[in-house]
Amino acid sequence: QVQLVESGGGLVQPGGTLRLACARSGTIFSFNTMGWYRQAPGKQRELVAGISSDGSPNYADSVKDRFTISRDNVKNTVYLQMNSLKPEDTAVYYCSIRALVSTGWRTYWGQGTQVTVSS
Repeated sequence: QVQLVESGGGLVQPGGTLRLACARSGTIFSFNTMGWYRQAPGKQRELVAGISSDGSPNYADSVKDRFTISRDNVKNTVYLQMNSLKPEDTAVYYCSIRALVSTGWRTYWGQGTQVTVSS
């Protein structure tokens, strides 16, 4: 069973930084993409940043030049470095992976971690 566990959220002042981590457990044969999504109160979940199996990243326009996604294949962990945080970045952040497992391609989600940007 694949599980994703996020960590690193919290309360930070505007202009501050946070680093989120998403640790994967369970066996996968391959993956298509791993990504970070966020959902603010009253809004739909949106893609923040993704990274493909070849390491190519992509970002939402709202976070370009501020956020960086990376992964550590040894630790089975994907990170989201968030700099110059703004109040509008406040949301629950979720990690997701589209992976090939014994039963076929599946999408998995973590439980989410709260990020609050406020003075």
